[in-house]
Amino acid sequence: MMWAAGPLPKPSLSAWPSSVVPLKSNVILRCWSPTRNVNFALKKGRIPMKSLQSYKRTENLTEFLLTDLQEGNAGEYTCEYYTVLSPYTTSQPSDVLLLLVTGKKVTLQCQKPYNVFGYIRFALLKEGMSEPIRRWRPFGNMAEFSLQNVTVKDTGSYSCVYYQKSSPFWASHPSDSLQIWVTALLIYKYTRRGAAPDKMTKR
Repeated sequence: MMWAAGPLPKPSLSAWPSSVVPLKSNVILRCWSPTRNVNFALKKGRIPMKSLQSYKRTENLTEFLLTDLQEGNAGEYTCEYYTVLSPYTTSQPSDVLLLLVTGKKVTLQCQKPYNVFGYIRFALLKEGMSEPIRRWRPFGNMAEFSLQNVTVKDTGSYSCVYYQKSSPFWASHPSDSLQIWVTALLIYKYTRRGAAPDKMTKR
């Protein structure tokens, strides 16, 4: 086969009924292309979802059905398309769609840059709280903060920092904030993905 790098416009990827769905439910990922008569490919991260067949398709739209969702189905998805005739030009990938599968536990990940070394710890912050709500010694360059038995009271704006555990106690700027809404039905809506904190400053 002969492949060529495209200047094909990127497709769009959306989720129905929502990109935030409960455990053991179903979700449809819809990939739409401005170009007709193309084939589509879905990826989770950088891994092609070859085993996932299209559920429904037209000339410029395809739907991928994910059933009985588990926590492992959560992640970042993209789609792309390619022409059906040689030289099989491929499009740019779509914007990332973050699929979240909710349960009674929410895990927040905080990651520091790879070029930061030393005795570093992480702290999880919640807007309106005077002290960190969690502290954690990382595994590698990442820490995971789990919120157990989540309730409406956990709604809020979260961020994280990393810091030195001994003098001079330098700390990073806070990460971008992550908004979490929790309804009485335990449905969580994340409006912004927190970026990794950077730039060490003295506390």
